[in-house]
Parts: sequence; structure tokens; C-alpha cells
Amino acid sequence: MFRATRRAFLRSAAGGAAVSLAPHLLGRPARAAEPKNRPNILWLSAEDISPTLGCYGDAYARTPNLDTFAAEGVRYENAFTHAPVCAPARSGIITGMYPTTIGTTWMRCHGVPPAEVRCFPQYLRKAGYYCTNNAKTDYQFKAPKTTWDASNRKAHWRNRPKKDQPFFAVFNFGVTHESSTRRWKPGRQDHDPAKAPLPPYYPDTPVVRQNIACYYERMSQLDEQIMGRLRELEEDGLAEDTIVFFWGDHGWGLTRGKRWVYDSGIRVPLLVRVPEKWRTWAGAGEAGSVIPGTVETAFARFLDFAPTVLSLAGVEIPDHMQGRAFLGPQKGKEPEYVYAARDRMDETIDCIRALRDKKYKYIRNFMPWLTRGQHINYMDRTPILREMRRLHAEGKLKAGPQMQFFEPTKPVHELYDITRDPHEVHNLAGHPKHRQTVKRMEAALFAKMKAIGDVGLIPECDFDRMKTKDGAKTPWRKRIDESGMIERILALKAYDGRWTEGEKAYLSALADPAGPVRYWAVLGLHQAYRDESPPDRVKQKVRALLADEAPSVPIAAAHALVDWGEAEAGLAQLVKALKAPGEKTRLLAAHVLEQLGPKAKPAADAIEKAAKGQGGYPGRLLPRVVKALKQG
Repeated sequence: MFRATRRAFLRSAAGGAAVSLAPHLLGRPARAAEPKNRPNILWLSAEDISPTLGCYGDAYARTPNLDTFAAEGVRYENAFTHAPVCAPARSGIITGMYPTTIGTTWMRCHGVPPAEVRCFPQYLRKAGYYCTNNAKTDYQFKAPKTTWDASNRKAHWRNRPKKDQPFFAVFNFGVTHESSTRRWKPGRQDHDPAKAPLPPYYPDTPVVRQNIACYYERMSQLDEQIMGRLRELEEDGLAEDTIVFFWGDHGWGLTRGKRWVYDSGIRVPLLVRVPEKWRTWAGAGEAGSVIPGTVETAFARFLDFAPTVLSLAGVEIPDHMQGRAFLGPQKGKEPEYVYAARDRMDETIDCIRALRDKKYKYIRNFMPWLTRGQHINYMDRTPILREMRRLHAEGKLKAGPQMQFFEPTKPVHELYDITRDPHEVHNLAGHPKHRQTVKRMEAALFAKMKAIGDVGLIPECDFDRMKTKDGAKTPWRKRIDESGMIERILALKAYDGRWTEGEKAYLSALADPAGPVRYWAVLGLHQAYRDESPPDRVKQKVRALLADEAPSVPIAAAHALVDWGEAEAGLAQLVKALKAPGEKTRLLAAHVLEQLGPKAKPAADAIEKAAKGQGGYPGRLLPRVVKALKQG
């Protein structure tokens, strides 16, 4: 169960009692120390990049300015995001809390974080900092007006009213965004596609090489743009007073990078330059830990960014933040693991979690019946993916890593030895000698999910109703925690891959008071009888759930019934759900219809009629469903 404070988390992990967050700590952080003055802090953030810089050993990269910058500061070898896509990633950065805790884990959702959650620049402003953001937010919730002094394309430290006022300034660079890597112009590029490095999961074709070369071209452009901001700092005489961070918001925007919890999606570059006068302060008393040319191997997570900046600014880190400072006088202990989550990406639903230490990456697929190769309209514009889909349709992809993306299902467990297999293509989870490692990391992952109250296991349509439930006097976070539903869901998910062994638990959970538990119980039974029709007693119980009050449960029941031969009742329920008032309910129904494929053909006309006028994510997905049914 999620605990409101870091102290409570530590006590709960040790078996102790929980501690409530003291009201006096909320919104009024005390100063951790009182330096004579305060360092300026500058963030230079780039979109959709992996550590593909010369300073990280990439021989194909041309990033001389960033390489020089890295030599002037600290290069972090193990910097990771908690989410492999921009909005959930930035939601965690601005709050110092997991999106899976504060209800902002689904791409482009509209979160309502718990009351104690703040955007960390609010604390800086109260401490006297001038805070600017130029200009991306993407926090998945409406940031309070008190977050920034200025947040627009003209925001700049130069606009602060007093020139001696310390500042925290953010500049976002979009030149490397995935959309920009699709525009290859022959004869006008510096990177030779023939020399482009190819991961083993990509086919070797001109299209693939050009897409990769184009990405590296944008990296070189980014390198020049970064230099422009650093030059401004020098011109203003502020370089010796300013701690500068450079980082990417998640992995590169190419296939199997962005949106995926492989290292290609969650490992990012992080460079920090600390001026000499602030090295003892930033190094928590050890100036040598941040001197030029330092390579840091400790984990640095996006959840750590907010507490780190507060630590550097001399502001006490609020207890509810889930990260730890990796610089400054409040520097904390390095975490044992990095945790990452992938939930709905645009119009496509999935649920994946990852836990990584310095040797192994463990990935848990909570919807293993879904292929990695699901369609996402925006993602499908990527030249590499278009090329791979073409080759797959023609039967020309090589067996092995290239086919992994198109396997019809995913394994429940994935385990990779990062030290030997950095591209994560050799799954060790099924090897007997790694059984204990899988068991250890799954247990650690489940413990983490319970501790942070991971709401990604709650169907989004159900969660949307919980967070805005009419007349509810208790906040959604507290209601979910007190219900214990996340623990009960995880107890059901422990049977994944052993579906038939879980039948008794699934049947019992069909009567659970929490709709999300009933949803996963239906999915469990569905998998237990995926290749055969279940006994009538099972069908009867599932059939009764077509009238369930939770938005997700009738949809799950309908899906199972169609696969079990009761197409008329199941499809009627799914078409009905396409007309529901909740967007995410309609989206879940459309998702199921896409998974059913030709089995949904008897309802093609009704689906097409219900699709007319649909907007939002259902409006993206339903035309794809209708087209497939009409063509089939």
C-alpha cells in the first residue's frame, strides 16, 4: 500500500507502522542549510535521445560541444527515466513522484495528483529563486500558476527582476523529437548511412540506415543549439555561479526505443557541470566527486531530479517525494534498483513493468497475450517500423531479434544480463540457472508496486471514475489504499503463466468488492481457457458480469465470451460500450474489438455506425478496426 512519506515507506518496508505526513511539512519546506548565496541551476533538456554522444563512446556521433561539456563535469553512466515516453516522464520529474503513484501513468491523461503533491519549482520560488521554463510542460495535470515565474518561449533567466537573484531555468530542445528524425534529405547530411550502427533487432536496409543517420544528424544539430545557451551563460558572466544539467527525457524515438522499457527506451544521457566554487556543496562535502572528467556509475533516476535540485538550492526535501538527492548536502543513498512502467501509449493499451540493477533487467508483462507489435498511429509513421512491418508481411525478417517485435504474444517474464547483452535480445527467464534471479526480481518488483501504490493495474476507465467519483469525501488515493485492491490484483497476477492453477482464485475474485480485481479475475479465467471452452459454471459466472457496474468488467467478460463461442452476447456488449459516456471505456472496448479481429466481423456494421463522430483516442483506433473488418 502506498505510504504518504518516505519515512513511512522505509518503516513499512521493514515491517513497522506507517507514519502520516505532518501538515506543517506540506507547502512550507524549511531550508536544509543557509549558504551565503545560492547557486543558479540551469537545465538543458532534449527530447527522445539515448546516450548516443561521443562522450558515451559512440564513434558515429558528432557532438563536440557536448563532449567538451562532459569533460568539464560529471558524466552519469546509469541515468534512467521511470517512463519511456515524455508526458509520464515529465510528470515524475516535476513532482519527484512516480506517475504510477499520483495517477499520471497513462499517456496524455488528465491527472488529479494527491493534495500533498507539488511542482518542485514552487518550493524554489518560496526560497527566493526566479524560476522559468522554456517552454514544454507535459505534466499530465494542470500545473498551479505558482509553479513558474514564466513558462513560455520567451522565458529566460535574463528576465529576472533583480540580477543578483538566484535562478532555476529550464530550456527544452525539440530538434531531436521522433517526428524530426523522419525527414531524410539525401546529399545534405553529414552522417553516412552506410556507417550507421545497427542494433541486432533492426534489418539492414537503406531505409533503416537512413532513419538512424537522420537521428544522428538531429543529435549534431542539438549539439550546436546547446552550445548557444552555454555561450549566453558565459556572456552574462554566470558560468562560475551556475550548476548546469543536460539530459534527455527518455530513449531515442526509433522502434523499440521510445515507449519501451528496454534500456533503449529508459536509459538517458545525463551530464552535470559544477563550478569550482560549488563543488564542496554539490559533492556533499566531497568536492572531488564532481570535478571535471568524473564518471559516475551510481543510479540517477528522474525521480531524483526534484530532490537533487532542492538539495542544491538549500531547500529541505519534502517527505512525500519518492526520489533521493544525488547531489548537494542532502545527498541520499543510491537505490538498489531502477523501476520503470509502461501503460497506455496513445490509443493502444498495454501494461509492462521493469526492474533493473547493475547486472540484470527484469521485465514483467502484465498483458502477455498482447503482441509488442500493436499499432499506434503516430508511432507507425517511423520509417524503420514501416520498413519492418513491410518485411514482416513479406516474410523477409530474419528469425531471432528481428522477429521479436512481431511475436504474437510476449513472455510473462523477461530477464536480460545487461553486462553481456546490452541490446536485451536474449531472454534468460526460462533458463533453470536463472530461476532464482527471476524469483528475486519479481518479488522485488511486486514489493515496489505495493509500496508505491501502482495504479497502472487499475483499468484507466475505472480509475477515471474513482478519481472523480461524485460525492466522494475521501481522496482517491486514500480510497484505493484502504481498499487493498492493488495487493489483491497482484495476488491474482502471481498466477500469470500458470493460469489454470489460478482458477480457484479467479473464480473467488469474481465477487470481489473492487471492480479492477474482478476485471483481472475475468482476464485470468480467459487465459486459463484460451484454447478451450470452459465449463458451464465458469461461463455462467462470467456471463453474469456483462451487467457489472465497473466499466471495465463487462468489456473483459464480453471479450472472453466471444472467444468462448458466445459471439452474439459478447459483441452486443462491446458495441454498447462503444457508446458509453467515458472516453476510456469506449477506448477499452475498441481495443478488445481490435484484438478479436475477424471474430468481430458479425458486428462490423454496428461498430462502423458507433465509430462515426468518435473523437479522442477512440476516434484514432476505431477507423483502424473498421477498416480491418471491412477488408477482412
